[in-house]
Amino acid sequence: MSGTNRLFVAVWPPPDVLAVVNDLPRPDEPGVRWEPPGLAHVTVRFIGDAEPEVIVGALREAPLPPATAVLGPCVSRLGRSVLCVPVAGLDELAGRVDAVLVGRGVAPIDRTFAGHLTLARLRDRAACGLAGHRVRAEFCVAEVAVVRSILDPRGVAPRRYETLATIPVGD
Repeated sequence: MSGTNRLFVAVWPPPDVLAVVNDLPRPDEPGVRWEPPGLAHVTVRFIGDAEPEVIVGALREAPLPPATAVLGPCVSRLGRSVLCVPVAGLDELAGRVDAVLVGRGVAPIDRTFAGHLTLARLRDRAACGLAGHRVRAEFCVAEVAVVRSILDPRGVAPRRYETLATIPVGD
């Protein structure tokens, strides 16, 4: 493997859903680093270093089930360091993607899928006043994307994502 492909499978929300998420307040609070709006996605499966052609080929060969993503009902924390909008309705899709990729030699995941859209990263157990804020949106998932994460020059955090391929679901 190349060592440079930091890949994941994602669902990109449509513009009307992104508008709901982007309209959430983003107060300036200590220890809270807001994610740039252009990076908003739901990770269906993190892969890491892999050959993109293998991942794309495997997913194109497998029928992926239809899904409806339901955001909400409230902004919440995921673990100690992530502020997010929970996303329900993608479990079957995520399970199928995982089964296909594990069948092609990608290492299995050691945790249960927790659909979410990350809003902010929290340092030092920071509190964030947005937690508990009500949010509701939903959309039919038409496709998943194989995405490469491109780190900032210091290698600290993703600064942009590159969609390498999209694969239809429910066909």
